[in-house]
Amino acid sequence: MPVFTPTELAERLGSGLLSFPVTHFTQDLAFDEPAYRDNIVRLGKYDVAGLFAAGGTGEFFSLTPAEIGAVVRAAVESATPETPIVAPAGYGTAQAVSLARDAEANGADGLLLFPPYLTESSQEGLAEHVRAVCGATSLGVVIYSRANAVFEPETVAALAADCPNLIGVKDGVGNVETLTRIHALLGDRLVYIGGLPTAETFALPYLELGVTTYSSAIFNFLPEFALDFYAAARRGDKARVRRLLAEVVLPYTAIRDRRAGYAVSIVKAGMDVTGFPAGLVRSPLTDLDTDERARLAAIVTRAEAALGDTSTLNTP
Repeated sequence: MPVFTPTELAERLGSGLLSFPVTHFTQDLAFDEPAYRDNIVRLGKYDVAGLFAAGGTGEFFSLTPAEIGAVVRAAVESATPETPIVAPAGYGTAQAVSLARDAEANGADGLLLFPPYLTESSQEGLAEHVRAVCGATSLGVVIYSRANAVFEPETVAALAADCPNLIGVKDGVGNVETLTRIHALLGDRLVYIGGLPTAETFALPYLELGVTTYSSAIFNFLPEFALDFYAAARRGDKARVRRLLAEVVLPYTAIRDRRAGYAVSIVKAGMDVTGFPAGLVRSPLTDLDTDERARLAAIVTRAEAALGDTSTLNTP
């Protein structure tokens, strides 16, 4: 049974930092449930506004429906009651509806609706897709606008009118005009979530657009750093944000951008570097090489040092 109503979930998600836990695998790439449960307990000790189980960083695209259900159940049973668990739904409409129903049965508090698989879609088709999923569950639903499912402002406004349990938009595009228009049409009717890769890079401009939260992949292996960065962005401490970007985030993205799919692979490498191994990634993703891991380890060291140096706090 969900702990949060859709309205409560929207308020909670918009109140703080969000994260997508990795999915732990054994050496033979099976779901490592005990290790995953331990990690959810670890992350739940921090002030995080919500965890997205089996999401993009959690390799949703490589999991079977049965595995997705197992991951969501493990997250729900391991998280504190104060930590909302958002489950994934995606692929074609029939499968997305099935995943939505499974998520509710497994006790998730909400849904993140990923783009449909492969095919291009019209705005009318995307709207029907969202309506079908929202109508299949009482959970709060967040649509993920990216790739082949980029929602126009008028489409989002119509869906918000038709679907009371549509609670948010996760932006994976970064189109300033589109976000501005959506916010102008709907204001606080929805929660707006930053969803670009390594969202810390866009934290300050996002805030100017009414996007109060974002999903941090770095939180997986550097939770204190991610929370410090988020707090600096929220209080408008531009000097500290810029320092942390220069010393940690931008060097991190330089490794991430070396190969397609590294946005996930680098997080699992970070888990290993910081002593919380989660296994390798499943194909078609590839893991970081030895040199890239060494460069990441140096970035982790700088991030930890930056936490102890508050010389830029609240400076103009």
